[in-house]
Amino acid sequence: MSISIKNRVALVTGANRGIGKAIVETFIAEGAKKVYLAVRNVASTKELEEKYGDKVQTVQLDVSNTESVNKAAELAQDVEILVNNAGIGTPHGTLGETAEADFMNQLNINAFGLIRVANAFAGSLVKSKGAIVQMNSVASIKNFPPLSTYSASKAAAYSLTQGLRVECGAKGVHVLSVHPGPIETEMAKTAGFPEMSPTSVVSEGIVKALANGEFHLFPDEMAKMFEGAYQSFSENIVMADMQG
Repeated sequence: MSISIKNRVALVTGANRGIGKAIVETFIAEGAKKVYLAVRNVASTKELEEKYGDKVQTVQLDVSNTESVNKAAELAQDVEILVNNAGIGTPHGTLGETAEADFMNQLNINAFGLIRVANAFAGSLVKSKGAIVQMNSVASIKNFPPLSTYSASKAAAYSLTQGLRVECGAKGVHVLSVHPGPIETEMAKTAGFPEMSPTSVVSEGIVKALANGEFHLFPDEMAKMFEGAYQSFSENIVMADMQG
């Protein structure tokens, strides 16, 4: 299912910085009609508001809070493309006294956050025959021990994204699962990656993947290495209909 950004209304969670900000800028450059800047702190989008004027509108949205997500959905009922970009990635191993609490926190935002936003905006997306873009990670298909709890939370989010592909696809909504490697963000810097790709690689890749009707996007150089190794499993297992 091909989805064009041109003349579409989008909402991007975590739109104030990093990949989210790049997505906003790329969508507008590609002709988006309007982009909702969905953030926890509404003061954090002033720069984007000044730059793009009435092309953007800030809405308060905390993916960890169902009430907050539902309120944003009530306000932005014209959303056609939902980008669930907001997430956290604190470095933590599987062992340790704080491992359980850390995993619960990351799971709440990275996986339960997806359920919250998908359910809240499903109605408008079905009506517009739009799309959900979920920001996953290469860590969703391989656990990186220094980021073990993050990897597990993203694996859960990726599994949910596969479920959405089937359920939403049956209602005319396209789903795109994005799996970047190290990108130039505060999260990646905190994790200590020595080489990182620019955020534009992800944002521009999303536009192309939506236009091509793809489910998976491995946008950067490291991610494409994963794509090559993962392709057979993806085609024969993940994308296969095993219900019959």
